[in-house]
Amino acid sequence: MLKQIDMSSPEFLEELEKTRKFTDKVNKNFGWVYHPEFDVVEGVQLGLARHKMLYGKRFCPCFMVEEVDGKFKSVDDRVCPCKPAIEHEIPEEGKCHCGIFCTPEFVEEYNKDKNK
Repeated sequence: MLKQIDMSSPEFLEELEKTRKFTDKVNKNFGWVYHPEFDVVEGVQLGLARHKMLYGKRFCPCFMVEEVDGKFKSVDDRVCPCKPAIEHEIPEEGKCHCGIFCTPEFVEEYNKDKNK
């Protein structure tokens, strides 16, 4: 049975802060930026923090996590920042599947289209 997480607990809020620092560092290291919609960024960060508490890893919150031979694993082994995002999604589409990490060019185009 999956344990329950109180998202207002000090433990969760501490993990969420660690996750925010982690995603800031990922952006800096890869030259990416956050999605311009705050709700997208916040939702993914909440999911990453939740998965870290539940499963011990920041599995992508957009994919199912299952237990295999006593260990947790996500579909396509998507641990943030995941290999498919780094190698294909961001270079080819400008953003990862979850949408949190984007190229600056993607965000520029997104903002242009939104302001039309």
